[in-house]
Amino acid sequence: MKAVVLGRLGARLAGAWTGLMIGLGAVAAPALFALLPRADAGRVAARLFSLDATIGIGAGAVLVLISLQLGRERAEQGRGSRFGLELGLALGALLCIVAGYYALLPMIEEARAGHGILSFGALHAIASAFFVTKAAIVAVLAWRFSAPER
Repeated sequence: MKAVVLGRLGARLAGAWTGLMIGLGAVAAPALFALLPRADAGRVAARLFSLDATIGIGAGAVLVLISLQLGRERAEQGRGSRFGLELGLALGALLCIVAGYYALLPMIEEARAGHGILSFGALHAIASAFFVTKAAIVAVLAWRFSAPER
């Protein structure tokens, strides 16, 4: 029973997080750049992506804990490893946040100022790839948590 509740909680959290990312990346950011001057849109988008990263760290940590608990129950019942695919996906999403937002942000700021090895456009593309990858990982995680036990 506990595993069912945790699975549902994980599915809902991952689903909500996926929806947040899709709303931000596919709706909010493009709308900002369509309606506001480029500099203003960039500042607002930067703030939204900062909030996304902060929310993502919290949601990702909770999903890691849920994955560990479900893995422990699976291992105790002799149905697999404590470290399952769900844990790997949750950790992968956290890795995308750390690399795609926190590690690249200082490099993007340097590129905007005209310094650094890579251009602003190249770094923005890399950060966007991490964001899209994170959204796909979390969507798969929501699906995995909602799948019936095998």
